[in-house]
Amino acid sequence: MRKMSFTFDKKAYAKGFRDGIPIGLGYFAVAFSLGIAARNAGGEPFPGFMASLLTIASAGEYAAFTTIGELGTYIEMALVIFVANCRYLLMSCAMSQRTAPETGFFSRLAMGSFITDEIFAVSIAEPGYMKPEYTYGAASSAVLPWALGTMLGIMVGNIMPVVVVGALSVSLYGMFIAIIVPPAKKDRVVAVLIAVSFAVSFASDYIPVVNRLSGSLKIIVFTVLIAAVAAVLFPVKEEAQASECGAAEGASSGEDKE
Repeated sequence: MRKMSFTFDKKAYAKGFRDGIPIGLGYFAVAFSLGIAARNAGGEPFPGFMASLLTIASAGEYAAFTTIGELGTYIEMALVIFVANCRYLLMSCAMSQRTAPETGFFSRLAMGSFITDEIFAVSIAEPGYMKPEYTYGAASSAVLPWALGTMLGIMVGNIMPVVVVGALSVSLYGMFIAIIVPPAKKDRVVAVLIAVSFAVSFASDYIPVVNRLSGSLKIIVFTVLIAAVAAVLFPVKEEAQASECGAAEGASSGEDKE
């Protein structure tokens, strides 16, 4: 009988951990505002810590805390979190297409549980097939600061001025810019799609009917539409993607030999 072997790529984990540190720092700062929202809804430090550690979703958690503050029902909370986090379904589909075929079910499940906008972005930006260890590393250095920030925000409560806490959220925009600029420089199509996404997002506030949708629904609708149009007009050939994956794996094995 053939023995099943499990290998853990320490280099991929270390690289993911390193790349996740800036994300964790941004999360820690922004989580203060989420902690204050939780405090206003009657939240306590440890439950808030666990909520962030297990949920890992800023919009979803804020919606949940708001629903709690308004004494909403469990059904209302489930629906609002589902709507706020629907975009992660799209990210999961994208990640599944870039994950190595031999990746096991539980590894894929673990990768999916760690999906956030930023962790998804740095993971999907890695060349070749995605390695679960990279995602684990990024989550290790990013998720805990997020949970700690929420807990400290609850503890601080309304002592810290809201204006100061709101100003800290600018760090997330800096991370987004740092993530999208490199691929935009390499591929003109990506740069155009980013510009189109910005324009459509801005115009959505003025388009009738569309401006009545929630922010999360807008993200879902526009992501699907723009991605579908891009896939039709600028398809990526499987041969090119396979060669890219092969080159990345060859470079990785070459580094291991060194």
